[in-house]
Amino acid sequence: MFEFFKKINTYHKISKQILGMNARNLAYIRPFNLARAKRLADDKLLSKKVLVKNNLPVPHLIARIKTLEELENFDWQKLPEGFALKPNRGFGGEGIVVVYGKKKNREDAWIKADRSLLTIEDIKTHIRNILDGSYSLSGTPDTAFFEERLQLLKLFKPYSFKGIPDIRVIVFNKVPVMAMLRLPTRASSGKANLQQGAIGLGIDLATGTTTSAVQGKSTMVEYVPGTRLLLSGIKIPYWNDILKMAVRAQEISGLGFLGADIAIDKARGPVIVELNARPGLSIQIANLAGLKKRLQKVSDLKIKTLEKGIRVGKDLFGGEIEEELEEISGKKVIGTVEKVKLIGKDGKEVEVEAKIDTGADWSSIDNELAKQLGFAATVEEFDKLKRPYDEIKDLSKEQRWNIFKDVSDISATIPVRSSHGFTYRPMITLTIQIDKTPITTRVTLIDRSHLTYPLIVGKYNLRKFLIDVNK
Repeated sequence: MFEFFKKINTYHKISKQILGMNARNLAYIRPFNLARAKRLADDKLLSKKVLVKNNLPVPHLIARIKTLEELENFDWQKLPEGFALKPNRGFGGEGIVVVYGKKKNREDAWIKADRSLLTIEDIKTHIRNILDGSYSLSGTPDTAFFEERLQLLKLFKPYSFKGIPDIRVIVFNKVPVMAMLRLPTRASSGKANLQQGAIGLGIDLATGTTTSAVQGKSTMVEYVPGTRLLLSGIKIPYWNDILKMAVRAQEISGLGFLGADIAIDKARGPVIVELNARPGLSIQIANLAGLKKRLQKVSDLKIKTLEKGIRVGKDLFGGEIEEELEEISGKKVIGTVEKVKLIGKDGKEVEVEAKIDTGADWSSIDNELAKQLGFAATVEEFDKLKRPYDEIKDLSKEQRWNIFKDVSDISATIPVRSSHGFTYRPMITLTIQIDKTPITTRVTLIDRSHLTYPLIVGKYNLRKFLIDVNK
């Protein structure tokens, strides 16, 4: 609870840093979102077509209705049991109707998220309103379309009421600068729309993990409504793919300042639901961070590739979860592969990529790497004295040591089980530096030339660290 109130205080502190609607329009939308690109984003059917042409997944289109004549002649039997009805030029989630199933024993009725009945006549009335422009940006006549209803991912089932959550990613200058997960609630009638009462969860860009949460426009929340299920700490699957899709969508659309809405379908994975030329700014509250400073940080960068843009976004605007874990535990968070520095004899240093292996007891380095660190004599002398395991397996530790004790710089010998059976390996003492943390330790020597990494770091040397398998 202390952490929650700390987040509330943070919200009040950053309130002055939040980018306002007028400032956003003047500084970012007008200069960077040209009229042609905005027309593409505002036209959902056109943007779908362009995205599909560029091999980006979108929800499947079922049918479209452009005129009252098409409405009267529409074949209602072509609609599946579940679907979404949308206005082509709708804004802010208005005018969207999501259907979850067919009414039993009724050919002319479906069931909505709130369990209310939706008849063909109800749908016709709603489509007439869409065609009249009731939900379009400028109130001009519009087109209605039906698309597939995405299937809920099992991970989100406890957090979401009826609807499908989506992830909004703000991209500027090919850099993802902020993201949030939007969860449908009972208050929002199963829609992932904050203005209607959905929950927005800030996302740590480096890890794809949720942080703080807001319901509606400004109510900070800690749990799923009516439960004690924490909203922070949800790990978003397909995180790198989602960021790639968002940045790629910006490149394709020509929008310099883009909000990409991406949902995760149970069967298909991430799909782009919508592009936004004027994304709302509640995302700042969800992240307890102002957007203005983030945009300013990347505005002058020269980003040539999609991959670089994502790396920049992660480096500049990620790491909050990691920092909290380090603060609480007093341990540093590392990944399953880390760049480490080895310091051997006479201060010789070598930097290599190492596999972090909690399944191994001892750390182990390749013979050739040991030679670079000044232990060539150790490798060569041990090889000359080496005997088959069966010959020395019954010797005591002291007897075994007497065989190898004169080998240069040897610290010990140790029996090690491998895929080839048991062997004895020599051990030397050196310093392993991981994330600027030096560890002086014994390591075993072995030929690892056929393996990906010349060094594995075992669990005896990992007591000062937490391992994030997703890092």
